[in-house]
Amino acid sequence: MREPFGRLTDGTRVDRWSLENGGTRMEVLSYGGIVHSLEVPDRRGRYANVSLGLRTLEEYVASSPYFGALIGRYGNRIDKGTFTLDGTRYQLSVNDGENSLHGGAQGFDKRVWDVTEVADGLRLSLVAEDGEEGFPGRLEVTVTYTLGERGALHIAYEAVTDAATHVNLTNHTYWNLAGSGPAGGHELRVAASRWTTSDADLIPDGGLADVSGTRYDFREARKAGGGYDDNFVLDKGVTATPEEVAELYDPASGRVLTVATTEPGIQVYTADHIGEPFEPGAGIALETQHFPDSPNRPEFPSTVLRPGEVFRSETVYGFSVR
Repeated sequence: MREPFGRLTDGTRVDRWSLENGGTRMEVLSYGGIVHSLEVPDRRGRYANVSLGLRTLEEYVASSPYFGALIGRYGNRIDKGTFTLDGTRYQLSVNDGENSLHGGAQGFDKRVWDVTEVADGLRLSLVAEDGEEGFPGRLEVTVTYTLGERGALHIAYEAVTDAATHVNLTNHTYWNLAGSGPAGGHELRVAASRWTTSDADLIPDGGLADVSGTRYDFREARKAGGGYDDNFVLDKGVTATPEEVAELYDPASGRVLTVATTEPGIQVYTADHIGEPFEPGAGIALETQHFPDSPNRPEFPSTVLRPGEVFRSETVYGFSVR
């Protein structure tokens, strides 16, 4: 079902789409491709919205910390907003101190996507022109949201370009499986033996550190707590099909979220600086992606996309109870 959600100051209409399948109910906005709400039952069959969101379009435009949004052209940070590709240096827009974050000041989270209905879901598309936010190449992007028979949210990303560029797409939903209150008591498991160490600005310093004996060891499930905004190096690496890499569990409600992905990394952010109307730690973002600052780190898995190639990525968020 489609209904109007509001208009931007330039008059552009924003719609809200409602989906339901396999016991999952979801709302998606054409603005930012935002997962506006996602409702699943607890162990007693009671529904609650387990994704953080805002009430109005005006709130999203004014102050959203990427609630539920599609992120691009480059998820995470790029040092000083610069990189050199094929001998040419590019300067991106900077919006996180001296660095570029999540595609720059006007990333895909602030674009109105074209939306069409598909079986059990929605197909969202947009075009990022050559030079937009400083990135080279005209990039055509398609993201498909579908709800599976068991209520899992499947997110499939595709992109093509007419010139060499960097691409790293993700979704920035904050999860709270209790439906409200702090999420620090959720139990988190991540199949990652290493994480990318970083400086004070959260830019990788080149290290891939062993999680053993550190607060970054989530190979066995334990309380998530707070203080995380870090990229975990998934043991599986890049894969052609999604493999399960993480699980989030709320003991009080019994809700379980599993994450399967083709990506080599996952950014765990415990929302310590989330802003109103939520308290710090009200959700946990599990952003499947390539590593931060990969354009300046040739030792990291490459994010280069060239003409004639197709960028493909897929992540599945599954829901259950125990």
